Amino acid sequence: MIEELRIRSLGVIEESVLELGPGLSVITGETGAGKTMLVTALGLLLGGRADSGAVRTGARNARVEGRFTVGEGASASLGEAVEEVGGEPEDDGSVLMARQVSAEGRSRAFAGGAAVPVGSLAELTDDLVAVHGQSDQHRLLRAEAQRHALDSFAGKPVLGPLADYERDYARLREVERELDDVTRHARERAREADLLRHGLAEIEQVAPQPGEDADLAGEEQRLGYADELRTAAEQAREVLTSDEGAPDALGATTAARKLLEDVRDHDPQVAALADRLAEVTYLLGDVAADVASYAAALDSDPARLAAVSERRASLTALTRKYGENLEEVLAWARTSSLRLLDLDGTDERIEELQGERTALLERLGSLAASLTAARTKAARRLEKQVTAELGLLAMPHARVTVAVGRRDELGPHGLDDVELLLAANQGAEARALAKGASGGELSRVMLALEVVLAGTSPVPTFVFDEVDAGVGGKAAVEVGRRLAMLARSAQVVVVTHLPQVAAFADHHVVVAKSSDGLVTTSGLTVLDEDGRVRELSRMLAGMEASETALAHAEELLASARAARSVG
Repeated sequence: MIEELRIRSLGVIEESVLELGPGLSVITGETGAGKTMLVTALGLLLGGRADSGAVRTGARNARVEGRFTVGEGASASLGEAVEEVGGEPEDDGSVLMARQVSAEGRSRAFAGGAAVPVGSLAELTDDLVAVHGQSDQHRLLRAEAQRHALDSFAGKPVLGPLADYERDYARLREVERELDDVTRHARERAREADLLRHGLAEIEQVAPQPGEDADLAGEEQRLGYADELRTAAEQAREVLTSDEGAPDALGATTAARKLLEDVRDHDPQVAALADRLAEVTYLLGDVAADVASYAAALDSDPARLAAVSERRASLTALTRKYGENLEEVLAWARTSSLRLLDLDGTDERIEELQGERTALLERLGSLAASLTAARTKAARRLEKQVTAELGLLAMPHARVTVAVGRRDELGPHGLDDVELLLAANQGAEARALAKGASGGELSRVMLALEVVLAGTSPVPTFVFDEVDAGVGGKAAVEVGRRLAMLARSAQVVVVTHLPQVAAFADHHVVVAKSSDGLVTTSGLTVLDEDGRVRELSRMLAGMEASETALAHAEELLASARAARSVG
């Protein structure tokens, strides 16, 4: 609901704060005092069109701020939505919305302290407040909202099958999208499959092994320089240990070791050096043996060299096409094998999807028929109840019809188009709500609808402007009674000029106009019990101090209390 509304420099309102609570709040005041400016302020706050002419004369801009609170679950949802546009909820979970309009016509919107597009402000508040005014287009004038209202009114007989229908319909859309994609791209998929088969066959023919390219590169290098390697190895072996009796490294280290061994007992340091020379001697012997073995084993093999070069060329051909190295080539082959399985299963997938689509269409057709029957039955009850309400709201000849028409194709919510029609007078043709009633009549139709739909509507706050236009006497009392009924399950704000309506209020706010001879301003005052009596007497007789009017006002308040207690 709306906890607080702050208005600055809007029309005749210089600066005012309106605190609103739950239940029914009425706003009254003399003609021209600025009552409708409150509805204008709400319209701006809800993302409505900005009019620079509404900015107070002499002010640079007009600003409207509102604090919104909703139930726990909805509060979390609203908070998340505000965070998505860059704003932040307050610590208590409430959200501050603001709208500023400059005298030049520029408009800015804010949500949770962040500047947002005006469209975002409208989206955030769309499900929070429903405004019914002389020129406001309300959610119940939208076809989708009318269908939703009928479904909510019908309850389980519609909502149960509807949940199943919407689930199956969503799956149908997925199946049709996939089927369309598979069939539309069948040729491309066939070409892709041929390319993959060719690539996989090429790789399979070569049959590369992980790390094979590095091993072959080393072997090719070794075979290509076999003679040089063997010559170097044999010369190195001769230097280490000579077969010709020439001085060599092993003989030199052995001689040095023997010299130190002969005197090792005379000095521990010499003994350590002798031990180290012994290790060197052993190492030189091992290295000499290994070098000799390498030289003996090394052999030039032109046939093997040619085979290795040819194998490397085959592997290089693969890496040019399918990856930087063999690991990437093998990874491509694994991925392509899986993709080829998917592509080769196209025909089977098409048959599977077509079968699922047929089954879904059969189920949806059955569910749609159930929805149509349940909606038609609920429509008769809804139009009967709303028409009865209108009879009590000074529209005795008005008749509301809830038309349930069938489409040619399945839609997201069935085969039905739901439209609310109104015949405002006896013998008149039923027309769409927006075309079949004047502003005041439309407000009363909306009131009747909201009263009947109370408890099924998700909107927490309703605002009615001039809902009592053209109404008086007993009908005015009924308007007040029904507003009070609606206020049991929602916050209701009403701008009214009828004391019979104002008497039913939980909170009564008066808009008072003052003038210093040059500038006219309006302020808002929340009335106490005595203040309500005086305001009602003014509304009844134009006089606040008349004993008769005061007595009549007190009687009217008592009558309203009694009517509310009875329900």
